[in-house]
Amino acid sequence: MKVLFTISPWAGHFYPMVPLGWALQAAGHEVRVMCTPSSADWVRGAGLVPAPILDDHDNPLFWARLFHQQRVIRGVARDNGLPLLHPVTGERMASPDEFDWPAYKRKYENEWGQAWLRKMERVIVYTGTFAPDLVVHDMMSAEGPFAAVIHGLPSVLHLWGPVGTAETDPRVDIVPEYNNGILRSLGVKGKGRELITHVIDPCPEAIAPPTAAERLPMRYVPYNGPGEAPVWVYEKPEKRRICVVWGHTLSRFGPEAFLVPKVLEALADLDAEVVVAINPKDREYVGELPANARILEQFPINMLLPTCDAVVHHGGAGSVMSAVVAGVPQLAIPFEEEQHANGQRVAAAGAGIHMLGKEATVERIREHVDALLGDDSYRRGAEKLVAELAERPTPAQLVPVLEEIAAERTPAVTVDWDSIDTTGYDQGLVKR
Repeated sequence: MKVLFTISPWAGHFYPMVPLGWALQAAGHEVRVMCTPSSADWVRGAGLVPAPILDDHDNPLFWARLFHQQRVIRGVARDNGLPLLHPVTGERMASPDEFDWPAYKRKYENEWGQAWLRKMERVIVYTGTFAPDLVVHDMMSAEGPFAAVIHGLPSVLHLWGPVGTAETDPRVDIVPEYNNGILRSLGVKGKGRELITHVIDPCPEAIAPPTAAERLPMRYVPYNGPGEAPVWVYEKPEKRRICVVWGHTLSRFGPEAFLVPKVLEALADLDAEVVVAINPKDREYVGELPANARILEQFPINMLLPTCDAVVHHGGAGSVMSAVVAGVPQLAIPFEEEQHANGQRVAAAGAGIHMLGKEATVERIREHVDALLGDDSYRRGAEKLVAELAERPTPAQLVPVLEEIAAERTPAVTVDWDSIDTTGYDQGLVKR
């Protein structure tokens, strides 16, 4: 069997798919990963084969900032303390009206549409050439289900955490819709969640994401990128160990979203070892370290978490799920809506505490960490999630299920390239 993975240009979306790629390859199947050129190193580093045919100029920072601005305008954004940043320049805006999205869209939509059409032609041609039996894609990679529809292939969505495809809260509805004439011209009649028929759910039952598609339960196996395993990781720490891990929100929404200095101040006099796992690009923003802290740059946290007594993070799915696997109580301090939902669901399961980033003070952070360390109920809640996860099939055990799905074919679509309408293009993140 041949399997085509398609991924969006965020490492955190791809990494949860890696163990399934390993399992498919170990079962003798051929796996290719359709990605952008800048993502190819992640794929190669994970031992999978990249097909870097997507466009790096689909700037994810622009669309993330635009999505935030449009949610503010529509009145569905939480007052989460994030600054409004100009989607193009990244400069702070006093009002969402400072960026005229309709005018900007009118100016560039034909150019975008032409570029998107060229990309889709490459996607369709490559898919036809590779001739996969199955397409597996992440939630933000719409190229996968589109290519699958054109070629009459089954497709499966691989979730990365507790946010699903049937969220009732519009603030966490992140399935791209792609409302444009290009898809209709290509012969793709559905959009967004209408194209999602199967969903791989890697979460324990207590934090299972909502979906209307056929759910394929699978055990989450953490992969946080390549790295070495030093000897000290396997040694029992002399003191309690707290992991602080932060995502790449700084470049998206400014220093207000980088709370590591405040967290370190809260833990500075705690009789514990504090280990900070961050992106090397963010090291300069940490400042002076307290005596009980040290930094690990670009360190795979799944190697560290089993020896930790608590973890403090930004609510990202990779951090949440890696902590779930390790059975570690969590303090989530999110800013973005998806991260908020992640932290909220873990807290509701009794495995951690959640508070909005804008509410985080030194005093409250310390109070919550003390609670995680002193109240055994959080450890019991975390252990319950571990037990639930152990009941789910491993990626290897899911492979036969995917082999059955791969046999489900539909008629391919004949594309009339001369009739394509490139007007009305958007990226699918701005809900109408």
